Order: sequence, then C-alpha cells, then structure tokens
Amino acid sequence: MTSVQEFEKTLDQSDKTVASFEDRSLLRRVQHFLHSTPAAVPAIVLVVSIIVFGVLKGERFFTAGTLTLILQQIAVVGILGAAQTLVILTAGIDLSIGVIMVISAVVMGNCAVTYGMPAPLAVLAGFVTGTLFGLLNGFLVSRMKLPPFIVTLGTWNIVMAANFIYSANATIRRADIETAAPLLGFFGISLKLGSAVLTLGVIMMVLVVLVLWYALNHTAWGRHVYAVGDDPEAAELSGIRVKKVLLGVYGLAGAIAALAAWVSIGRNGSISPSWAVTDYNLQAITAAVIGGISLFGGRGSILGTLFGALIVGVVSMGLNMLGADPQWKVLLTGVLIISAVGIDQWIRKVAG
Repeated sequence: MTSVQEFEKTLDQSDKTVASFEDRSLLRRVQHFLHSTPAAVPAIVLVVSIIVFGVLKGERFFTAGTLTLILQQIAVVGILGAAQTLVILTAGIDLSIGVIMVISAVVMGNCAVTYGMPAPLAVLAGFVTGTLFGLLNGFLVSRMKLPPFIVTLGTWNIVMAANFIYSANATIRRADIETAAPLLGFFGISLKLGSAVLTLGVIMMVLVVLVLWYALNHTAWGRHVYAVGDDPEAAELSGIRVKKVLLGVYGLAGAIAALAAWVSIGRNGSISPSWAVTDYNLQAITAAVIGGISLFGGRGSILGTLFGALIVGVVSMGLNMLGADPQWKVLLTGVLIISAVGIDQWIRKVAG
C-alpha cells in the first residue's frame, strides 16, 4: 500500500496542463480577425489614404465639398460594384455588367424621348432590359453549365453590339431629356447640407449597399449565396437549389445595373451609347477586389466594395489635387488589386 501511495503522490505533483497546438501568435490573431471581418482591410486602407492626402493637401482636401464630390464621382461605380459583388460571391464574374447598364440607359432614353412613352414606363423598360440580360447570363451559367467568364465575355460583345445597332450611336441630349422626361434625371437632384452637396444618386448607392448587406448577412437567401460560392456541391447536398440561386443572383445583378443606368443619367444629364467603351466593367471588378471580395467566392463583405470604390475615388481625387500624372492612378490601382488578392490568399489559409 505504501508504494501505491508514493506513486499517487508523484502523480499529484506532476504537470496537469493539456498540450495545446493552437498558434496564439499576434500574426495568427490578426489573420483570424481579418478572416472574420472581411471589410477591415479596405476600411483601414481607406482611412490611411484619406490621412495621407489630407496631410499632403491640408484643409483643401478635408473640405466637405471635396469629400462629397468623391461620393458623387463613385456613385455609379459603387452601385455596379454592388451588383458585381453578388456575382463574385457565387465564385462567378460578370464582364457584361457595364454594357448592360449602358443599354438599359439607352432603352430608357429612347422610350421616353424618341417613342414618347411616359417616363415611369420608360424607366420600367430599362429595368426589364437589364434584368433580362442578367437572367440570360444566369441561365447560361446555371442551366447550361458554361463558365461565367466565357458567358459574360460573350454577352459583353453581344450587348455592346446591340447597344450601338439599336441606338445608331445617337446621343440623347440633356435638353431633350429635361423636356420630355425629367424623371430620368431624378438622381441628379442635389441636396445641400452646409458646404456639403449630396445627390440622390449618392444616397441611392448607400441604400443599395445597406439593403444588400442586410440581405446577405441576415436572410436565408444571403446564406445560400455564400454557400454556393464556397462549395456548390456541398450546398446542393444540403438542400440549397444552386441553379435557382445563381439565376436569381445574375438577374438581380442585371436589375441593379439598370438602376446604375438611371443614376448615371442623373449624373451625366445626357445619354450616350458610347459609354459602352468606358471600362465600367473593370471599375466595378476593381472596387469589389480592392474591397476584399474573394475572387474564389464565398467570402467578403459588400461594405468592403463600397470602401474599395471610395479608395479609388480618394486616390484619384488626391492625385488630381497634387497635379500628378493620371497614369499614377492606374499604377496605384494595379498595385492595390494585386495586394488585395495577395492578402485574400493569405487570409484564406485560416480556413484551410
């Protein structure tokens, strides 16, 4: 018995701590934080950008007029970026989103000015156009199982050609819009708050992002979107109707592009089919990628897309105020895109 008691005493004095294999280093904690908070990186970059240009230009940059002008300049791209975000979250991409916006604007303008339709019906026609092209993309991706890149590359060319053929490349002037259908310029209405000037287009951009943020984070539909982007096979096995989700996402993206068309009419005053050659597609993708939306799908916050659009807007405005060569904006945008993808790859190692 004595030997047993001595043995028990030895056990009582032994180290009882359990081995832990969890990496608790600061770097690992940062990695986990960024993985759980996708909008953190673009938010930090945005704040740093504002501080840097604020220091370089002082009070001139920090005026309410300058900051609200940046918001006005990114309103259209911010809305298109929100549409692009939905598609990218499903591990897809929509290269046609910009030209869908343009042809929707052209349809709105022609229905109201050329055909004399009531303005509300003209706007509705534009939304139907955008939604139908979005549904076409969704059908080809979800039902025909074609790669999103190839599908939207093809519809990009089809819609661009249809835009120029339908419009005969004729611009609809501001004066004609104001006379026949002032409703088309609704989102160009400005609201003054002291020295700050906000347009209804800016307010709509913020509302679109907030509504989609809520839908993606607090509804079953939003959880399905993330699940499809993360692993479509697993989502299918769990009972999610993957094809229906994809079709709905592309259709909604087309409808949001039509909304961006209406906002762009208010922003520009006129409607020009030549907007189709503007790189709206790349600007929307850039906003999403810089905003931390993973190109592999299933990860990211739509708030990050708004921050991404703001980053590009702040950098552009700051460089303009410094009198820098415009190519510096292109260069810095490229650096930001590559950095964002690199950070995303590093963050994704947490999940792996």
